[in-house]
Amino acid sequence: MTRTTTTGKTKKWVGLALTMIMGVSLLAGCSSPSNQESAEGGATTNGERVTLKVEVFDRGNSPSPHTITNNYLTKFVQEKFGDPNNIDVQFVPVQRSEETTKLNVLMASPSDVPDIVFVYDSSVFYRYAQQGGLTEVGELLNEHAPNLKEYLGEDLLKFGQLEGQQFAIPGKRAITARYNSYIRQDWLDKVGMNAPTTTDELYETLKAFKEKDPGNLGSKNIPMGMALAPAQYETLIYSFIKPVQDGLTYSQRYELPLHDGFKDAMQFLNKLYNEGLISKDFSLDEEKTQLVKDFQNGNIGYMSEDVGQILYADGMLDNLSKNVPDSKVVAVDAYTNANVDNKHIKSRYGSNGMYIMIPKSSKRSVEAVKYLDWMASGTNLLEMNTGVEGENYDKVDGVPVVKDDAPQDVKDRVYNGGDMAIIANGKVVGDQAANEAAWIAGFPERNQELMRQSIDIANTDTIGPVIFSKPIEAESKYGTALNDKLKVLIVKTAMAKPADFEAVYEKEMNDFMSLGGTELKKELEAALQ
Repeated sequence: MTRTTTTGKTKKWVGLALTMIMGVSLLAGCSSPSNQESAEGGATTNGERVTLKVEVFDRGNSPSPHTITNNYLTKFVQEKFGDPNNIDVQFVPVQRSEETTKLNVLMASPSDVPDIVFVYDSSVFYRYAQQGGLTEVGELLNEHAPNLKEYLGEDLLKFGQLEGQQFAIPGKRAITARYNSYIRQDWLDKVGMNAPTTTDELYETLKAFKEKDPGNLGSKNIPMGMALAPAQYETLIYSFIKPVQDGLTYSQRYELPLHDGFKDAMQFLNKLYNEGLISKDFSLDEEKTQLVKDFQNGNIGYMSEDVGQILYADGMLDNLSKNVPDSKVVAVDAYTNANVDNKHIKSRYGSNGMYIMIPKSSKRSVEAVKYLDWMASGTNLLEMNTGVEGENYDKVDGVPVVKDDAPQDVKDRVYNGGDMAIIANGKVVGDQAANEAAWIAGFPERNQELMRQSIDIANTDTIGPVIFSKPIEAESKYGTALNDKLKVLIVKTAMAKPADFEAVYEKEMNDFMSLGGTELKKELEAALQ
């Protein structure tokens, strides 16, 4: 209850910030000298040293002695880009879990907002663009960013356009594979079953895991690991919902309830919960903290996760192997969708990554574009992602292969590489096949074969997001409230007594639709036409 109350207060605070965005802070300043300079492509420095402020995600994982604003890569950027261009590059940390909330507050304060900001949510980008809060960068790219334009390509750049104007620079996604599932082969062996290949077989397997307790865990036995996180609930939901058009679904997570088949997914989750087949307290585990612990301790028989998430060095699988030496994990493609020819339907990412933006209030728009162009030049992107050749990695058949035996301080150089190299989501070294090879090579050799299998499964029977040519107004208006409501809907319908499921589902869906779902559905269906 405390979390709900705090969130409510935060929303009121953010609402005030958004009011500022819609009113004075972003729009009223458009005629000021600083904004006029920005609109014309940035202030002329006349050789004076200037400061470029760049947002960076802070995940709280900086290894000693590094901090998120003072580490190998921040020094690399300053030395290779900043100093030669008479620019001090200042990184502004934003907690990953609070990216949109914090960005709304920053955007409401022109004096505090960085010169380069970014967001994954297209509706947030569109809102900023429509409200006049962003610099139009089309001419800036033409004049100062030939490498960046070549790297992204015209088709990808369109993701950052509104009514033909370039208000964002899309990151390029290296790989579109999204989710994968894993199962304990040693548990299957003990219960005498093969790996499940359909949703029905998965259910029977989970029941066997509970009844026969192959791990001898007693009350700690969790047949299926579950958290209130997308990698867990989306994989289940996609095995029931129907695409809305040509094998595509709506793009926003909170739009899942608008698909036919969503109710069936919730009923299946309710069944799993009431039969004790999933993590009992999943509703309290939005950050997956308990899920990770349970998996590493050997308590979980089956779970879904982001591709490769369990396979990093000293990660979930390695820790499981230490804690339960006889354990064996295999990749599995269990969920099947009866609404789509019983295929193993799962979602994939779009080709674009985050939306990189320059606020209208920025005086450093030229420097910002030059920085992104520098990142796309030469080997800068590779070094930011992978480190130094010969020390962090070797090239094998043109693919950078991480050196497992590199000293820890060398490995720590690029602990935040993915968050610093913002024009790429993942390691972009070529086409998707090359990117996948590079991704696999970045894992410990002992986990690479399982990673290959994981990617193959994650790329099977995928459906992507619908990309509309114009923003969906209702997404901007209702997205935050509906995203919060989705979580409530999942939890309450899952935990309802089976006899109460229909009533609980109807009530929660009515609430969802009244919070903006009805208006959103009408606009989405109209846009499909």
